[in-house]
Amino acid sequence: MKKNVKFTLDTTKPLPLTKKQKAEIQALSELPDSKIDHSDIPSLSGEFWKNAVNNPFYKPTKTSTTVRVDSDVLAWLKSQGKGYQTRINTILRAAMLHKIKH
Repeated sequence: MKKNVKFTLDTTKPLPLTKKQKAEIQALSELPDSKIDHSDIPSLSGEFWKNAVNNPFYKPTKTSTTVRVDSDVLAWLKSQGKGYQTRINTILRAAMLHKIKH
């Protein structure tokens, strides 16, 4: 007879590391990049990246802020219906990604 054990991990309060785990992390952090064996990692071709997609589960955190916006710009955003703050974020994200790429 098998017994099922149910355990719920609270990711906001991780379990403390053992001395052995701390020592392993310390040893790995001191290892120079040139000593890391990458032979088991396949190289990724341009074809792979051509078909890559953003993680559908990624959801960036939101930060509340105050921004001064020209009245006519805000009126235009609001005139398009509900969700003007989301539109502001979309416009800013597009500008950010364009700047990062160029």
